Amino acid sequence: MPWPDATGGGAAASAAAETAYLPPVREPAGAAEQTAYLPPVQPQAPAPDGWFRDEAQQPSAPAAAASAAAETAYLPPVREPAGAAEQTAYLPPVQPQAPAPDAWAADASAAEQTAYLPPVREPAGGSGGAAEQTAYLPPVPSEPQARQPQPQAAVPGPFGPSAEYSPPTVGGNTLRAVDPAQARAEGRSPIIDPGPQSAILTAALGLLMAGAAAIGQWALLVPLIALQGLTAAGWFRLNGMWPARQGIVVAFAGALVADGAVLALDRTYAPGAVIGTLGAWVLLTLVLQLRSHADPDERMYGLMASVASAALAIVCTGFLAADWEPVTTGAVAVAVAVFARALPLPTPASVGVSLAAAAGAGIAVGGLTGLGAGGALVGLAAGVCALIGLRVAAYDYPSKFVHMTAGVALPLAAAAPVVYLMGRVVG
Repeated sequence: MPWPDATGGGAAASAAAETAYLPPVREPAGAAEQTAYLPPVQPQAPAPDGWFRDEAQQPSAPAAAASAAAETAYLPPVREPAGAAEQTAYLPPVQPQAPAPDAWAADASAAEQTAYLPPVREPAGGSGGAAEQTAYLPPVPSEPQARQPQPQAAVPGPFGPSAEYSPPTVGGNTLRAVDPAQARAEGRSPIIDPGPQSAILTAALGLLMAGAAAIGQWALLVPLIALQGLTAAGWFRLNGMWPARQGIVVAFAGALVADGAVLALDRTYAPGAVIGTLGAWVLLTLVLQLRSHADPDERMYGLMASVASAALAIVCTGFLAADWEPVTTGAVAVAVAVFARALPLPTPASVGVSLAAAAGAGIAVGGLTGLGAGGALVGLAAGVCALIGLRVAAYDYPSKFVHMTAGVALPLAAAAPVVYLMGRVVG
């Protein structure tokens, strides 16, 4: 077998030998008809030398322009909307902004950006009106002060300053917090005792009830109705529910019904009349709250406040059901205890002085009314209830309205059932 030469003749002979036994390739019928309408195949020019290199040859500028013109030949011409020139006639020309080398260049760029803005005018009233609007705003700190970290407010806790009861002041409620959230953040106590103004009103109402009880039940009815109205209104405001006209009217109506039932019956059946009225008014309040369309949480909160207000107003009828001797003694003891609690003394000393004054007033008035030494027990019990009522009226950053309603009425309202029970014990 001869060796293949270097020209490749041997390779061609070998390829012919490999395909010698293959059947001949026949073209399918109609192949010429299928390709009759196809365009002729044009021979492609060989690729340039740099085609397969990393950098591809860029087409020349005339060829690129011709190609772009051919691509957009059938697109519609772009027409500007009518009035476009008028809309941009007053706009400043767009200038290329160069980076400002220093601060004066930045100021100049800012001035160019705001050159066509309208001038800032103050509202009607001049600078005086603007100053009045911002008179109560805190001063804006300067840049160095603003970057300094502000000290955190003292929060009461096991390792921080403890929140104590605020001592009473001669000038009244001077420590009242306008914003409870801010007061909590500053660590202020939520207990703000009513000042001497509410103490004076409570003492005056207690002395009026003491004198009216000595006259008779019908005379006692006048200050008692005032006490019940203050209790109903003050309790709703103490719970943050205002206006709550429907709840106040319902509670006050229950108190009036209890007063009428006690006056219509004998003193022996007075407790049953008060308890029966209280039960009926709880059911009435429940029915009214079920008819409400408020949210379930708000409805439950309103139900609790309405029931408590009605119960306190109805319980005040205990003064009308008790004998006049314990009523007079207990009312005087409440008046003295509340007035002593309003004195500017430390909290433990103020509580001790109040209870001692209530017991002393009970002894003094009990000797006049015939209770004797039992008057001290009535006075002490009434004094304890009066301090509890003051404590409740001082809770959760109360307002001046709370102090003038709940702060006046709750000491006497809390002492009403105790006066009745202690009167039955010592009588």
